[in-house]
Amino acid sequence: MKNVYYLLLLVLPALVCCRAEAQSERRLLWAEEFNYSGAPDPSKWTYEEGFIRNNEAQFYTRRAENATVADGMLVITARKEAYGDAAYTSASLHTRGLYEFQGGRIEVRAKLPSGRGVWPAVWTLGTNIGKVGWPLCGEIDIMEFVGYEPGKVYANVHTGNYNHSKGTGRGGHLDVSKPSDDFHVYAVEWFDGRMDFYFDDRKYFSCVRKGEGVGEWPFDAPQYLIINLAIGGAWGGQKGIDEGIFPVEYRIDYVRFYQL
Repeated sequence: MKNVYYLLLLVLPALVCCRAEAQSERRLLWAEEFNYSGAPDPSKWTYEEGFIRNNEAQFYTRRAENATVADGMLVITARKEAYGDAAYTSASLHTRGLYEFQGGRIEVRAKLPSGRGVWPAVWTLGTNIGKVGWPLCGEIDIMEFVGYEPGKVYANVHTGNYNHSKGTGRGGHLDVSKPSDDFHVYAVEWFDGRMDFYFDDRKYFSCVRKGEGVGEWPFDAPQYLIINLAIGGAWGGQKGIDEGIFPVEYRIDYVRFYQL
């Protein structure tokens, strides 16, 4: 018993030291803490506007009714309202032209909306999308959630050779009890040879580089970040839209980007 005690005295300090050393290897490069009120900071965020993708039902706007910063967080609100040709409005914010991400750890602490028809996401696209198009630019879905599956969160990676339109997409999901009931951290750690996806401290999917060239791994180039709340669409609308959930909020506490 005495030997075990002395062993613990030797091992525990080493474990503490290793943990501190591992944490110190992260260096914060960019952050948005939302510690202000009003419109999202225009030096960090811009907007998508209109009908954008995936046959979604919402019209994205830059109005305060759909995206505002209050109480230390970004609040994206989807509303049921007539707006042009749309029956719903929402917001999609991104960093294109303002900040580029490559490698490192991207983490977002957020409280997801709930209800059939919601489709919130945290994701990235290659900054060269205007030149090569999708999916050759690459896409990293750090978090996707569809309201008709209230107990699952998803991560996906799309490239020219591996994407959902070909039925070759790479991704994973985690069964989580009511993730929309509280704030959680959604993260990707992006290395040269793989990407690891996290829900809080739990790693639930890794995408490993196969060495098949840029069609398989376009991630030696920068990406920009998107945070959006879609309504309906090709995935989020597969079970319809519950008209009784609106207005519905997607709350983002912070966004942080670390060098590893």
